[in-house]
Formats: sequence, structure tokens, C-alpha cells
Amino acid sequence: MKCPFCSHADTQVVETRMAEDGDFIRRRRQCAHCEKRFTTYERPDVTFPAVVKKDGRRIEYERAKLLGSFHLALRKRPVSTEQIDGAVERIEEKLLNLGVREVPSSRIGELLMMRELKKLDKVAYVRFASVYRSFEDVDDFKNVVDEFRR
Repeated sequence: MKCPFCSHADTQVVETRMAEDGDFIRRRRQCAHCEKRFTTYERPDVTFPAVVKKDGRRIEYERAKLLGSFHLALRKRPVSTEQIDGAVERIEEKLLNLGVREVPSSRIGELLMMRELKKLDKVAYVRFASVYRSFEDVDDFKNVVDEFRR
């Protein structure tokens, strides 16, 4: 494994742990050159369904895009990285369990991501919903906030 700091090829595994749910292995590594430590995750190589965009284009599923959306919605909110990783893991598990070759991006956003954000942080949920659903006026915000009050 190449060091992300100095690109040196010689790194040593210092600690190995299984994730709580057993879905991946976490390894702490140390670079033999610069001696900095970093974490890697080992996951099974699985094939996710292709994502069908609104314009009909089909693209590969990218975990980084999902993580980026979560980080954007949860920016400056009291939600830990572990909680975000857990939400992404649950979404990926649901995607794999669908058993389909293609999934519309709207399903990922609406059914999966919105549900996870609702569990994690209500402010982030409203923030994401305002962009995802293209709110036009204050009444749209009010309707979403009223959902939580019921």
C-alpha cells in the first residue's frame, strides 16, 4: 500500500480490526519512510447496480459521490464520521439487496438517502430536501418541517 503522504511504497500494518458488523476490515498502517499513520479499509469487491440519471444516462455507482452528498448535507452538524459511514453502508446493502442491474438516481436520493438523513439529523434532512426537491418557496420548507412536528 502506497503512503498517501509521501507516496512511498513500503508501509507496515500496525493494527487490524474487524468492523462491528463484520462487513469490512480496518487496518492502521505506518509508512516506513515518513512514519506517518493512516487507515485503510478492506471490503469485498461487489458489483453495484448502474445508476440511471434523470436524463437517461447510465453511470457506475460511486461511493465517493454518496459520501460527498452526506458530508455536504451534514456540514457543520453534530454527526460523526462513523454515523455517516454506517448510513452509507446501509444504503449500499439495500442497493445490493434490490437484486437489479439498474437503479434510478431518484430512488437513491429519495428512498435511501432521505431516509438515512432523517434518522441522522433533521436539519440536514431539510437542507438536503430543499435542494433535492427543488423547493420554490417558503411553503415547501414549511411542509417538510411540519412532517417532523406530526
